[in-house]
Formats: sequence, structure tokens, C-alpha cells
Amino acid sequence: MSGLLALLDDVAAIAKLTATSLDDVAGQAAKAGSKAAGAVIDDAAMTPRFVDGIPAARELPMVAKIAGGSIFNKLVILLPVALILSSFAPWAIQPLLTLGGLYLGYEGAEKVMHWIRPGHGEEAAPRARDAAELEERRVSGAIKTDFILSAEIMTIILSALTISEIWMKGAALGLAGVGITLVVYGGVALIVKADDVGLHLARVGRLGITRAAGRALVRGMPGFLTLLATVGTLAMLWVGGSIITHGLHSFGLDQPGQSIEALAETAAHAVPGAVQGAVKWLVTALCDGVFGLAVGFVVLGVVTGVMRLFGKGGH
Repeated sequence: MSGLLALLDDVAAIAKLTATSLDDVAGQAAKAGSKAAGAVIDDAAMTPRFVDGIPAARELPMVAKIAGGSIFNKLVILLPVALILSSFAPWAIQPLLTLGGLYLGYEGAEKVMHWIRPGHGEEAAPRARDAAELEERRVSGAIKTDFILSAEIMTIILSALTISEIWMKGAALGLAGVGITLVVYGGVALIVKADDVGLHLARVGRLGITRAAGRALVRGMPGFLTLLATVGTLAMLWVGGSIITHGLHSFGLDQPGQSIEALAETAAHAVPGAVQGAVKWLVTALCDGVFGLAVGFVVLGVVTGVMRLFGKGGH
């Protein structure tokens, strides 16, 4: 009897330890996932354009395919690579994170350049033979784009995890990756079908206010998508700049991080105490974004120059 009681105590202790570990995994996943907000917003802002012009009946199946590809990218390819790096080459995480910051700055600068010079860098793509081929191309292109953003997201999450056990780290990384994917593509599904919902309400709504709301939804979606793309670009520049400044600090280069911090502190002390924290965050984010844009334009110039050089060499 005493042996059975001892066994039950051991089982209870293991269960309690497991529950605590799972709580730690969930907490770490949520906290680390929030660090990737900029890349997540950009992912959500970028994906709807891949279903633009696709028949309404194929929009949700396409989003589901892209979401499945995103989960494959994160869990099958990126998760094992992240754990291997974490175990055998942790020194490589910060350089990879900094490269990711440079990529975000580059992407943000390229989008700003499109605002300044519409059509910049665009080339005419070959026409698809039919709707099925167009859908396949769009899905393939979206999954390739997602891979780059997913790599950045997973690297940011990995750098934010503070647990050392490999299985817990893998579980937290996987949980955060899947959670982010569901949030992003669930939101994308709602966005791409919002105009259809609005059109339905405008046509069959029983109340005048319902029909008016439907018409407002249809009219408002193009502006909302433009706003979402703009927010995504700004978030990309902010996160990219922040990653680069932290990366420079880890390499022993304290500028421009110190200057940004000093400017944010000065701005915070110039306002009442109740809003000092918000002002400090806003100034820091603004400076990080401007720095990310500046670095992004430099990278954009280098990439454009290299592409032109190779292009001339091919003639």
C-alpha cells in the first residue's frame, strides 16, 4: 500500500512538473511571439495581394493552402534549423537576426520607393494559361515570400526565449509559430472575404442600417487594405531598425542605439509623467524606423547596383 501511495505521489509530482513546464512553454511562446509583431503585421498586410483578382470561390482555399505552406515552412524547415543553431551555434543567432533586420529595412525601403516612384523595379510577369495555373503561381509565390518572413519571425522568437531545455524551447518555438500563422491567416481570410460579406449585406439585408453597413464595408475595404499595407511597412521599418541597432550594440558598436535612447529620454522628460512612457516608446520607435529606412535605402542601392552589374554582364 505504501508503495502504491509513493507511486501516486511520484505521478502527481510529474504531472505538476509537466503542467508547470507547459505553462512556461505557453508563456514563453506568447511573450516571444509578441516580439515579432512588426514582421507579423507585414505578413498579414502582404498576403491579401496574392488573392487579388482570384474568383471569390477560390479565395479561402488559396488562403488555406498558403497557411499550410507557412506551417510547413515554420515547423518542418525552420524549427529544426533554429534548434540546431541554438544548440551548436548560438553565436550565429544574433548575426542572422541582424541580417533579418537588414532585410526588413530593405523591404521597407523598397515599398517606400514604390510610393515615391510607382512601378519602380517591376517587371511584367508571363501570363498564366488558365485560372488553375494563376492560382498555383500565386500560392507558390506567397509561400516563398512567407518563408523569408517566417525565417525572420522564428529567429526573433528564438532570440527572445529564455528557457534552456531543448524540448521546451522547441515546443515554445513551434507553439508561437503555429499561433502566429493561425492569427495571420485567420485575419487574412476575414480581410479577403469582408467585401463579399458587405456585398451580401447590401443586397439582402432586411434593415436599412444593415444594407448601409454592407455598402460602407464594400467602399471601405480598398482604403483599409491601403492602410494595412502602410502600417505593415512602418512596422517593418521600426522592427528592422530596432533589430539592427541592438545587433550593432552586441557587436560593440553602441551608436546609433545610444543616441536614440538619449533622444527618447530627453523627449520623455519634456512631457508630464503620466505620458512619459508612451512618449519614450513613440520617439524610440520613430527613430528606429527612420534608421531602418536609411539602412534599407543603402541596402536597396547595393542590391540594385549588383543586379544591374550582373544584368549588364549577361548581355
